[in-house]
Amino acid sequence: MDFIEHDNSANGSGSSTNSSSNDSNESLILDKDSIVARQHNYLPLSCMPPSNSSQNNKKNSIQDRLNNIFYTTSPMLADSTSMNVAALTKQHMTRASQMSNNGGTVASLLAKSKQLQLPYTIHDYSSHSGSYHPENIMVNKPTQQASRWSSGLHDYEQFITIKFEKPIVARAITFGKFHKGHVCNLKEFKIFGGMNPKDDMTEILHNGLKNDTEPETFALKHQHGNMVLIQNEIFPVQYIKIVPLSAFGANFNYSIWYIEVRGTNQDNIIQRVCTEYENFKEIETTRLCLKYFRQKNMMDVFHILRNRTGVELEHPLISELHHHLVVDANFTAAEKVLDTAYQRNMYRPYSDSVTYTPIWRQIQASDEDGEAPCARGGHQMCIDVQNRMIYILGGWDGRRDLSDFWCYDICENQWTLLSMDTRMQGGPGPRSCHKICFDPVSRSIFVLGRYVESPPNASQTLESDFYRYYVEFDQWVKVNENTSEAGGPELIYDHQMCVDPEGEMLYVFGGRTVTGDINIQNYSGFYSFNIKTSHWELVRNDDLKPAATVDAIKQSSTLLKSRVGHSMLFDQSNRCLYVFAGQRGKDYLSDLYRYQVDTDIVTEIAQDYSKDAGPDAGFTQRATIDEDRQELYVLSGYMRNSGGDVVRNTLWVYSIKRNEWQKVFQNENRDLECWGRNTKFEPGPRFAHQMVYDSISKRQYIFGGNPGDNTDTTKRLDDFWELVLSKPDPSSILRKSYYMIRMQRLKELCSKVCNQQRHHADEDNTDTMVALDYLRNQVAPVVNHEDEVEANEFHQICANLCLLETLHDDVEQDGGRDSFIFDIVKSEDALYLERTKLFEKLLEYIPQDMKEPLGKLTNVVRMMITNPVLKNKMILIHGVMMAFVWLIAVPGAILLSMYARKKKRSWGPKVHMLIMASAAFIPYTVSAILAFTVAGQIKPKPHSSIGTVLSIGLWCQVTLGVVNHLVFRYRLKNNCLPDKRPWNNHVHIWFGSLLAVLALVNIPLGMRIKRAPMSFFIGYAAWVTILAGAYLYLTWMKEEETQAPTEHKTHPEEIKIVDETK
Repeated sequence: MDFIEHDNSANGSGSSTNSSSNDSNESLILDKDSIVARQHNYLPLSCMPPSNSSQNNKKNSIQDRLNNIFYTTSPMLADSTSMNVAALTKQHMTRASQMSNNGGTVASLLAKSKQLQLPYTIHDYSSHSGSYHPENIMVNKPTQQASRWSSGLHDYEQFITIKFEKPIVARAITFGKFHKGHVCNLKEFKIFGGMNPKDDMTEILHNGLKNDTEPETFALKHQHGNMVLIQNEIFPVQYIKIVPLSAFGANFNYSIWYIEVRGTNQDNIIQRVCTEYENFKEIETTRLCLKYFRQKNMMDVFHILRNRTGVELEHPLISELHHHLVVDANFTAAEKVLDTAYQRNMYRPYSDSVTYTPIWRQIQASDEDGEAPCARGGHQMCIDVQNRMIYILGGWDGRRDLSDFWCYDICENQWTLLSMDTRMQGGPGPRSCHKICFDPVSRSIFVLGRYVESPPNASQTLESDFYRYYVEFDQWVKVNENTSEAGGPELIYDHQMCVDPEGEMLYVFGGRTVTGDINIQNYSGFYSFNIKTSHWELVRNDDLKPAATVDAIKQSSTLLKSRVGHSMLFDQSNRCLYVFAGQRGKDYLSDLYRYQVDTDIVTEIAQDYSKDAGPDAGFTQRATIDEDRQELYVLSGYMRNSGGDVVRNTLWVYSIKRNEWQKVFQNENRDLECWGRNTKFEPGPRFAHQMVYDSISKRQYIFGGNPGDNTDTTKRLDDFWELVLSKPDPSSILRKSYYMIRMQRLKELCSKVCNQQRHHADEDNTDTMVALDYLRNQVAPVVNHEDEVEANEFHQICANLCLLETLHDDVEQDGGRDSFIFDIVKSEDALYLERTKLFEKLLEYIPQDMKEPLGKLTNVVRMMITNPVLKNKMILIHGVMMAFVWLIAVPGAILLSMYARKKKRSWGPKVHMLIMASAAFIPYTVSAILAFTVAGQIKPKPHSSIGTVLSIGLWCQVTLGVVNHLVFRYRLKNNCLPDKRPWNNHVHIWFGSLLAVLALVNIPLGMRIKRAPMSFFIGYAAWVTILAGAYLYLTWMKEEETQAPTEHKTHPEEIKIVDETK
């Protein structure tokens, strides 16, 4: 059993519907000649940068407003397989001839230039605490505690922006640190760069620091690798914005000790970079216009603009597809274009980058006697890929350790019991939480470790035995009686073990050492075992090399911290081990390391991959590796959760090449009844299970585990699952494209038939038979009936055609026929729009650098203001108007009303209402609209939140004032005025006072956001003091004693009514 079974348990289980499978080659029902298996590599033309012939630098040009539209990341392309459309403009060809005389491309000039330390100034920052000013990051003083910038708050709104004297190409950034670890160091941060600090900022780094004393340098992204037309277009920056996301200490403010930026600022290079970058934006603007005109069927404008500018919208093959499909409705020619794209392997990038679809299948197998391995957890599995065999040894059935040994034949789908008790053949005794691995060279299985209860009983020993099983001879051999005496690890459990067949080495890492004392938790180190010489060696003792000096440790590679419940996989093609996740003490880990076995170098790939859209921290997960695809597959186990540990049913794929995680399966349903209904479709959540991978058939095999059922802690699983991760390959993409094109053609045939029936109902319609024939011979062969959407759409079109034929024969159904025909008949403009949408769907499978831009020209007109100058003006107007409302108009209305009431003046209520309506309510509403327009949304900040409350409250206060006045008029008319001020008047007064206080609090918050000078705060405090003094004076001032008319009471509004009725 897994050690966690002794001291932990999980809640419930989950369920989900069955995952549908993707298209595959076997599902194609096409003629073999229709999809040619030729896979020619797509070779684009050479890429040329644009010309500098057009250099319009107007600040408020359309190019500036389109910045955020151009640079959208395409999900279609892998970084290493990016394909570029070449030289699509006349400017490109002109610029190509110029480059031969100017020393080559900007990239080549940049590569030859020397990286310099670039001076900068502090442009902007969110806040700071105490004397920790932003200017401190410009000087490297690692021994001085005060030499840093520290934020004043701990939230995601903190930032610091640095400015360079002129545009640069930033290539690297260095973070200096304090001379010892500090809780305020940045555990995670993002860096943005651009030419405008308020807009057009591109993310150029997302990473984190180690909490140590060594400075860290990171490469900055300075090329747009996903841009259309130009591969790796270099972009300039003049501002760099650093945004902290988390610190090592929870709830601590962020600190940056020192920043150094290195790059290039040579005038000749920067001038070239800026010129070509502006030219690129102009070309992209033109391409967005071309895209818009073509979508709206404004082809005359489209051709005029294209011919005048010489800019091509896309690759010529894609333009040909649009002409045949959308303009001419020539569906046969469109299919030929798609076949050409398939032959040029243009679908491969999409096929490689799309997310897997999991296909689960429960395996029902037994031996000749109908027996199969019993339910268990903490068992071990290994696979002999060449001979198609899976082996299972031991485990915990919920009550006792097991010592049975099973073999599953993948080809025969049959279990074989090799031994009911391996001790009878000289093998290991009952055990769980051990590890086994298969050596394909010697065709043998190694067994090491086991779990022992603490304290152990009299029959249990703490000796670490080490066994080897030879498959061909069905023979067990004890390699070591006690590995610790042979230089190997002590008795351990929940460790990891991998074999290097080429190097004839066995690697053992981590695990908890069995000491017999439950209060002692020791972690084992990193060991290697030479299979040929049977020699053990300690490679690293926990997280340090053995017998290493302090200086040697500082100069060594990254330290590898020992752990339990982790994963370790060997990549034979790259001669390295991957170690990730696990538990150490109370910490759940989510780090990822690569260990080079030949050079003894450890590289930290991710300090916390959960922050990079990866799995949450956890342990007891099961992992496999595909060396050909360079992918890791991780099936989750126990995961960290805010409400406690939880067993999750999640499958992740990690791409080693792209350093990217993808979640391909998840089901967190904990309903036991639901899982009881769905256990035939997918496995339920579990831990202490096992998973092996068949690299030939690309299939995963999962057996057993602990479901974490709190109602029955002894329950274990005996289900056996096969998992296939499916992706659409190029041939299935071509079939899908054929299907969509032919369905569109069939819909247009139906529209034509209906249109003829509507105008010539009495004539025979042969087009109906043409449509039925096309349905039978062209559409039906390309339908994937396993796809529910396709099958339903196909059945619906069949029903429509049959109904058309029925309605044509039944002349008595004129009313129903007309209604049915009206729904099918489409105008030419509507059909053009449908074909345009179909064309855009087909483009999803084409690499982004071959097709039209992703942005939309209509996005230029946005309600959210993005111009920084206009933004600042609107914010200034907002602040001035709010200050006038809450510091002059509202206090004036209140104080004048109080004065009139004290002096028994009848004009008080009238003046109060007039000021509140004209000088307060209207300006406030205008100012609030400006604020919401600039922000674009309600932001969870104190100033914005209070402002929203004030906006709603002011409307309520005006409503209360109007209602109070109407109530007073009604009471006066019916001679039923109360003796004292009524409760509704008290509500109006106190609610208004509360709003005024909130406003006085909110004003300095807004001033702080804009970092107003200290003199503004001093002046504000003085003015508020004056207002408070005036309010107190009027409150304590005695009322004048005047005799009110006997028929009225002494309410302030009563005097007003008396005057009005005299």
